[in-house]
Amino acid sequence: MARGVGRTALLVAAARAIETHRPDALARDPFAEHFVRAAAASASWPVRPAQVPDGDADPLWGRLGRYFALRTRVLDDHLLRSAHLGVRQVVLLGAGLDCRAYRLDWPPGCAVYEVDTAEVLAFKQTVLDRLRATPAAERRALAADLRDDWADVLLSAGFDPAEPTAWLAEGLLLYLPAAAERRLVATIGRLSAAESTLAYEIKDLVESPQVRSSSVYTTTRQRIGIDLLALFDGEPRPDSAAELASLGWTVTIRTPYEFTRRHGRGPLPEPNDALAANRWIFAAAPRDGATTSGVRTTASGITPCPPTAGPPPPPGSP
Repeated sequence: MARGVGRTALLVAAARAIETHRPDALARDPFAEHFVRAAAASASWPVRPAQVPDGDADPLWGRLGRYFALRTRVLDDHLLRSAHLGVRQVVLLGAGLDCRAYRLDWPPGCAVYEVDTAEVLAFKQTVLDRLRATPAAERRALAADLRDDWADVLLSAGFDPAEPTAWLAEGLLLYLPAAAERRLVATIGRLSAAESTLAYEIKDLVESPQVRSSSVYTTTRQRIGIDLLALFDGEPRPDSAAELASLGWTVTIRTPYEFTRRHGRGPLPEPNDALAANRWIFAAAPRDGATTSGVRTTASGITPCPPTAGPPPPPGSP
């Protein structure tokens, strides 16, 4: 947990802990601060708003922290909307230290599959056992390397590809090699029944040197030793949205700032913005009998391809 992407899971947990204690919290995760305090690498990090002297002006725990809080809220809404529309299988790819299986109000009969590395899941389970936490849905934690073939692990745990699934890859694809991203998207397509949904995050372009030297990146590296730019995979990224559309999915591309405006809080654009290239993708598999779909977006610089037939707008649509 002290190195690499495991350390970023602690970063996001700290951001969720701080958000949990805000009076206007976008999302609440009562388990987050316990993960932060349980790891030596993060034991001194803030977990309350009062421990962030500059508040929202702080590049790390303010701006980046509120970004993670907004992302949490938006993706929570995505999953719960799918569940309340009848989906009963939820797969969290790169589940990290989030506790959606415990903290969300799931309808009866939901199974939440958490897929991550054995090390992350073992640390997570140790803390949850110490807290005697009880999940609100059936939780199945599965150890797998998402750069490799993980489908068999999921299928062996009782996952049914004939049933619709709500998939989530929160903060995952940024760290995967391009070939692994393609395999992951293809696997999701192969395992998804009609009316499945998917949400994930990408960066839409290569960032300029000015953006790469912005305070979000430099402060995170200097203060807590996480070099996000070094962790991001440097290969040209595949167009996963287009690949999903070619499989018949309806795909909607959003910017985080759209949800800042919707919820009335969250990060806003700034010069040399480390968040400007971030996109949240929401996709819906076609209903039985649907023929073609496409990519829709409100983000400038991306060409829309309106669907001619298929399912209603996916979670994340306004």
